[in-house]
Amino acid sequence: MTTGRFHKMHGLGNDFVIIDARVHGLELTSAKAAAIANRNNGIGCDQLIILRPSDIADVRMQIFNADGSEVESCGNASRCVAKLIGDETRIETDGGIIIGNATADGAIVDMGIPQFDWQSIPLAYAMDTLTMPLGWEDLQNPSAVNVGNPHVVFFVENSASVPLDRLGPMIEVDPLFPEKVNVNVAHIEDGAIQLRVWERGVGLTRACGTGACATAVAAIKRGLVNSPVQVSLPGGSLTISWHEDQAIQMQGPTTYVFAGEADWDQFG
Repeated sequence: MTTGRFHKMHGLGNDFVIIDARVHGLELTSAKAAAIANRNNGIGCDQLIILRPSDIADVRMQIFNADGSEVESCGNASRCVAKLIGDETRIETDGGIIIGNATADGAIVDMGIPQFDWQSIPLAYAMDTLTMPLGWEDLQNPSAVNVGNPHVVFFVENSASVPLDRLGPMIEVDPLFPEKVNVNVAHIEDGAIQLRVWERGVGLTRACGTGACATAVAAIKRGLVNSPVQVSLPGGSLTISWHEDQAIQMQGPTTYVFAGEADWDQFG
């Protein structure tokens, strides 16, 4: 397939180009994926999503970040795919099986059981991941959690005042994180979480579903909030539910922006 149809969707401003390649296969290089995602010369998106056949689920979701790198999981994209397909959808990702159910204005997804041991994040060496004994400048003692992809979460007095555009890329590539890491800064306000995210391979983002899940889980585990909890990001709010040893439930809106057609050979 060289020319094909695509869908443009977003979850709280975290936007996606979604290509359904289940019938007519499509192979894309990282360079082509980055070219499609480019907002000046391509279609433009935070992530490019390729839907493929799956032997263990209803669909397999391949995820390219805007820089062309592949990642294991994406919560907002999972909600968009669940809404696009409709009904209950089992979605295979490299981070595990995600179960999504379409709702009137979006979807609720089962994001699986979070992992806290240092090998699963992964970290370069062993340490306590609930309150990590290290920091980067004023960002100190974070939590680390894997929710299909790796996250580090800092709880601060005011997340808006953190220079995340400078510290995010520094922490993302720190040797402590062999597969790089997503960087979350959050504060608690009236029992809810205010969150900003530096997304691995993307940069500052208006919303990050897995970041909301990771931050909510870390806050609940530290006793800072109760489940369910509202997580507010620059693009809007998600509701996260989680109890120890159970799967994370994430609910929030999705928006279908437009459909289009493109010649994929023109990119990259």
